[in-house]
Amino acid sequence: MMRRLTAEFLGTALLLVAVVGSGIMAERLAGGNMAIALLANALATGAALVVLITIFAPLSGAHFNPCVTLYAALGKQMPWRMAALYICMQVAAAVTGVWLAHAMFALPVLQLSTHLRDGPPQWLAEVLATFGLLLTIAGAVRFAPATTPMLVGLYITGADWFTASTSFANPAVTLARMLSDTFAGIAPSSVPGFIAAQLLATLAAWRILPWLFAPRD
Repeated sequence: MMRRLTAEFLGTALLLVAVVGSGIMAERLAGGNMAIALLANALATGAALVVLITIFAPLSGAHFNPCVTLYAALGKQMPWRMAALYICMQVAAAVTGVWLAHAMFALPVLQLSTHLRDGPPQWLAEVLATFGLLLTIAGAVRFAPATTPMLVGLYITGADWFTASTSFANPAVTLARMLSDTFAGIAPSSVPGFIAAQLLATLAAWRILPWLFAPRD
């Protein structure tokens, strides 16, 4: 159990270092060009996910995301006690990753974002982003397990661009990015709507995806 929880902690923390750190670097180097900054942020995040899922999946399943863990628990793929421990570890690790990114770029470690991301279009984007992520994982596990890291990385890279919210799709990531007033940040007032949308998508995925990807009779 400790190895699994440690893998979840390290993977989630490094994911947030990649998300926030690449956002800071991109904003500094893009010269105000937000398209270039978003492209750099998306590519770095997707690439990091491929690596992290590949090396940690054999240990913990490489969830790094309470929605993935909740989906697994609802589907009886893991006990609820273990799911609760995973989620606690993911949230703590996500916050740690944000603080490490700040320290690495010589920014104040303790921050609070002022980046508003509000309104029904943003919430709809998070529903689609989260459902699409779970669809990608479930489909990959069902038909091509070895490709899961690559498919998840590619999906998140694309979803950063085709969703209005830039695809948070992760409650732990959302909570942690609230603590960063940088390119990747989200204002505290915007967090409840994002997390509600992510959880709604998870429940929808739980009802639909097991039927969709059920083994043939």
